[in-house]
Amino acid sequence: MSAPYIQANTNGRLHDAREPAISPLNRGFLYGDAIYEVWRTYHGVIFAWEEHWRRLERSAAALYLSLPISPEQALVEIKRTVAAFFAAAGARPEVYIRLQITRGNGLIGLDTALADRTDFTLLVQANPVWTPRQLTQGLNLSLATGLRRNPVASLSPAWKTGNYLNNILCLREARSRGADEVVIINLAGEVTEAAVSNIAFVRAGEIVTPPMEAGILGGITRQLLLEKIAPAAGVPVREVAVRPDDFMHMEECFLLSTTKDLSAVAAIDTVRFKVNDGTITMRLKRAFADYARSYAGAHPGLNLT
Repeated sequence: MSAPYIQANTNGRLHDAREPAISPLNRGFLYGDAIYEVWRTYHGVIFAWEEHWRRLERSAAALYLSLPISPEQALVEIKRTVAAFFAAAGARPEVYIRLQITRGNGLIGLDTALADRTDFTLLVQANPVWTPRQLTQGLNLSLATGLRRNPVASLSPAWKTGNYLNNILCLREARSRGADEVVIINLAGEVTEAAVSNIAFVRAGEIVTPPMEAGILGGITRQLLLEKIAPAAGVPVREVAVRPDDFMHMEECFLLSTTKDLSAVAAIDTVRFKVNDGTITMRLKRAFADYARSYAGAHPGLNLT
């Protein structure tokens, strides 16, 4: 079975992502000295374009990186790359769009003054989806016990960087137990997030989600849930510290991510949660779909089809 096609664009050059495109001296490759952002489409339209771009700018500022491309130029390159993907794939699915910015190339060494100039790579593929079993029955998560979340005062998880070893190793532990995803706790023993998703719970009809101070990425889907989706659905939401001992008192659990919006969780290790069409999680998921449909209709300039 052949791997799904991924279209790349390196500094404006379109190519198959399997082809080499960066120097072995690229600092993103050598040191993870990079940032990135991911968008997806709904109804053929790039979703939450401005929110993601603002987060990219915040990540760049945190790493003292200058962006090599403006949002207007980026949109032109994204449209070129998506068009090339559609042509190569012979289909027009909803797409995943990743924009990676690195500090560039230079002599070997950690000093950022050795870098020449920032560069970019775009990757476009069909947007990934959960399996039918995961969608209908919910995800199985497992708590990481071998490692904790890197602290905010060290390498802040709020920065969307190219350094993902903490997440990778925590996810590896959970996968070794057969879980779909991981739950990572911080040095204080508080829940932070999953490897590539924010996490939320439902308790007594209220959404409960860890605060930014716990050490999490400021997820765009999480932001939309707090500011728009939950209020529109009439569901109260609160940011509060959550500990593993609290799991047994939660009725529902779900993950939030750009590529998969809201995903119901069936269990964290031995603690099980409600998963059915009548849950608050599913009410919120339907409200999110309504919002995405409305957004697509209101932003024809972001249409890629």
